[in-house]
Amino acid sequence: MQKDPIQLYLDLMKKCLSFFIWGEIPQPVEIPTLNQRQLDAWLALRETLNDDAYHLARHVAFDPARREEGLDHPALAHTMVGLRRLDNIQFCVEDALAAGVPGDLIETGVWRGGASIFMRAILQAHQVGDRNVWVADSFQGLPPPDEEKYPADKGDQHYLVPHLAVSLETVKANFARYDLLDDQVRFLKGWFKDTLPTAPIERIAVMRLDGDMYESTMDGLTSLYPKLSPGGFVIIDDYGYLESCRQAVHDYRQAHGINDPIWRVDWTGAYWQKGSGGSVISGS
Repeated sequence: MQKDPIQLYLDLMKKCLSFFIWGEIPQPVEIPTLNQRQLDAWLALRETLNDDAYHLARHVAFDPARREEGLDHPALAHTMVGLRRLDNIQFCVEDALAAGVPGDLIETGVWRGGASIFMRAILQAHQVGDRNVWVADSFQGLPPPDEEKYPADKGDQHYLVPHLAVSLETVKANFARYDLLDDQVRFLKGWFKDTLPTAPIERIAVMRLDGDMYESTMDGLTSLYPKLSPGGFVIIDDYGYLESCRQAVHDYRQAHGINDPIWRVDWTGAYWQKGSGGSVISGS
């Protein structure tokens, strides 16, 4: 049985963006992690080779199940969300397109851009030319926690993690690698509290929030949810993993009387559809 070419393309995109096809590459070994015997052996080998171009690396086992769930941190992938959360993006966007839900697509917190690239790929695959993909990020990592205004973020240390800071130029280059950097991709550079309230977005069909912190999640919901069309989707990447993110979701929903059921995607991702009604599912 032959697969639909659209599905084949999108399946391939998911496997490429998550580096699932290749698995993993050897990882550099930091000199401080070596014991003295290992260090002496490595320095002797370097001297014998007489070439500074050689580097010490270790084999990294690839676990397809962990990559599917987004439980590992691939070295070269353009997204770390895993296949199941990419499947969820595809479901939400394609459902919104099929139902004619008006509006653009947006991701807040994009890392290397992979999930946003996939959103643009879905529009391309379905030949949708009248919707934009908005790519919102500081492109310099996460902000230090404002513990006085947002006590739930007290002690948050995401701002100290250097690999979370990916430049705008790098993300644009990643879009270009897939031939998906065009005028349907719009970038919002800066802290969410500064960019989202005034972003020139009229309506939204799918909004994906991946800001980790209470503040970042609440900024996204406050500025974007009122623009979400009925029938549109809210995707929360860190709902299951980070209590601060989950608390922001619950606080916003309670304050605005939102009772649409929350569905779980995998161990951390969750989503709901605006106007679907009902109650929050057990365990959410």
